[in-house]
Amino acid sequence: MSTLEHDNNTGQQTNVDWRDHANCKGRLPLFFAPKAERPEARARREAKAKRLCDACSVIAECRTFARENREYGYWAGESEEDRHLLGYRVSAPIGVRTRLAREAAQQKQTA
Repeated sequence: MSTLEHDNNTGQQTNVDWRDHANCKGRLPLFFAPKAERPEARARREAKAKRLCDACSVIAECRTFARENREYGYWAGESEEDRHLLGYRVSAPIGVRTRLAREAAQQKQTA
């Protein structure tokens, strides 16, 4: 998770974690849903988060971390539903459950 970086001021090598350079640092509410968040609010929150992710210099490291660690929340421009649909295991793909329930209800109405 951390890499060695040369400090030009001291001439020494220091450990640097990619998360220290992330655009989302200190903005956690954008990346993790509050309890009972409505779908419309989630879409707005994730759109704001995506703008930060798209401009982030460590998006590749973030995406790898989220996928390998089965993270919950919005990481590197991907929700847990996105990661699930790409074939990565996630602990709670909330969007998938909602979408599947909605599709099942629609099928019952048309049947």
